[in-house]
Amino acid sequence: MSEPLVVIGNGMAAARFVEELAKRTLGRYAVAVIGDEPRLAYNRVLLSSVLAGDVASHDIELKSAAWWRDRGVTVTYGCAANAIDLSARVVKLANGTEVGFSKLVLATGSSALRLSVPGTDLPGVHTFRDTRDVDHLLNLAAGKKRVVVVGGGLLGLEAAYGLVKAGAKVTLVHLMDRLMERQLDPAAAALLKSRVETMGIEILLSANTARILGVDKVEGLELTDGRTIAADAVIFSAGIRPNALLARSAGIPVNRGIVVDDRMATGCDGIYALGECAEHRGTCYGLVEPAYEQARVLADHLAGKSSTYAGSVVSTNLKVSGVNVFSAGDFLGCDGTEAIVLNDPKFGTYKKLVVANGVLTGAVLIGDTRDALWYLELIRAGGSVAAMRGEIMFGRDLAIPAFAQPKAA
Repeated sequence: MSEPLVVIGNGMAAARFVEELAKRTLGRYAVAVIGDEPRLAYNRVLLSSVLAGDVASHDIELKSAAWWRDRGVTVTYGCAANAIDLSARVVKLANGTEVGFSKLVLATGSSALRLSVPGTDLPGVHTFRDTRDVDHLLNLAAGKKRVVVVGGGLLGLEAAYGLVKAGAKVTLVHLMDRLMERQLDPAAAALLKSRVETMGIEILLSANTARILGVDKVEGLELTDGRTIAADAVIFSAGIRPNALLARSAGIPVNRGIVVDDRMATGCDGIYALGECAEHRGTCYGLVEPAYEQARVLADHLAGKSSTYAGSVVSTNLKVSGVNVFSAGDFLGCDGTEAIVLNDPKFGTYKKLVVANGVLTGAVLIGDTRDALWYLELIRAGGSVAAMRGEIMFGRDLAIPAFAQPKAA
């Protein structure tokens, strides 16, 4: 008889975990997936493309209903899990039903932060996190509304880009002195800012939100320096918080996220977590690739194979507001490291490679990202790149032939 395994969450991490588990143990577990969004798992990375009208909402679905069915997976969506009873080994759902489990995987993801400022409860204040948010933002754009996006990270830029393409007038305000400060150095961020501004997005840096203006609806936003921005809507995209309340309420150990070990196991027997809700060695990863790596490790473990997760080399390789952006590893560098830089603002290209003791430790690319995955491989491998030092900036096609050439006697 198959062992009952329940997955709470029906996002990208959950879908990849089920896929990896099915490859290894098809039939060993009776898998039930529970999600509160009213649709099957989809590619959240492409939400901005849906907002911009580049793809349709149904095109971002990760797996068809038939795919789940063919693997014997029961999917309950549009129904939240309200509680976990560890002693009874059941998950209690919002519709009053209970689902029993032998093993439980928490893939509850994260939620968008809202700043604690006056006015956040006004009609017209939104977040940008799921397809329901996209529907709200499309209505705003269709009405040619004035929108302020709070947050100059990846999601904020994507929201601004999608809204502008859909017809809204957008101002983006960011607390920090540069865009995407967690992924870009100052020079790369400056180039990205100039590229994004050419699309018609107004960008205000070092801009701290004081309050949202309005009585019965949003009328504008006020900054702490006294400046005001007229607006019909405000979109918060200023960070995410792991969804760990369900685990905390059940007595599962939680810090910022749900605490897991190198096998993705929590402190409770048979309970696991992965993706944005999980905290591994003090780190919560808000990116897709670490979640996929964690899914592979957990699937191995549940299949009886020896596998451990030691953490991820954080990388970003996306098209941000129509601009190709890549960063990985220690891209800022420090004393004792060497930075190799190519900066061509006219053609919208910036490359920076950080080398420490002959090893590539970090990279930032804007515009031309063709060699991004190769640089990521080098960073992860940790081998010496000293022999190709003179050519590495110009990419794999030039560096590898030069490296492979026999040296003169």
